[in-house]
Amino acid sequence: MTSIAAPFPNYITPEGAKRLAKELEDLRLRQRPKIVEEVAEAAAHGDRSENAEYIYGKKKLREIDRRIRYLTKRLESAVVVGAEERRQADVVYFGAWVEVEDEDGVRKRYRIVGEDEFDPQAGLISWRSPLGRVLLKKRVGDVVVLRRPAGEVELEIVAVSYEAETEG
Repeated sequence: MTSIAAPFPNYITPEGAKRLAKELEDLRLRQRPKIVEEVAEAAAHGDRSENAEYIYGKKKLREIDRRIRYLTKRLESAVVVGAEERRQADVVYFGAWVEVEDEDGVRKRYRIVGEDEFDPQAGLISWRSPLGRVLLKKRVGDVVVLRRPAGEVELEIVAVSYEAETEG
């Protein structure tokens, strides 16, 4: 069986890789064994076809197994991009924190991260998102145009940094 290569590398920050590995460990070592025990206990109560705890437990077990398979594949294919891959401090590369200012003087701060770790509420945007793509390889002082459904907006890159993400 041959596998087809993914169209894009699965880039991830060191912090993102740790989070995924921690979730995988939690699923394998805590959540899955707990659900297996609950399913076994529910099965011991007799008729499984009308046993809500058994049916729910089996469903939950399938969801956990699906997530374990997904996380395992994503971590196996992950390309962890750390500080050593960063070339110039004033240029936006993967893992950068980028501060931009829009036409109205409103400043926002984003971090360019992998697809498995984006969280717009926390300012974490995928390198493949429209904003991520327009910011990559630009430098402090550059003005970029972000095309969006609501219209175009000009953003000036006012700061770039590569400090590690702080755990909140």
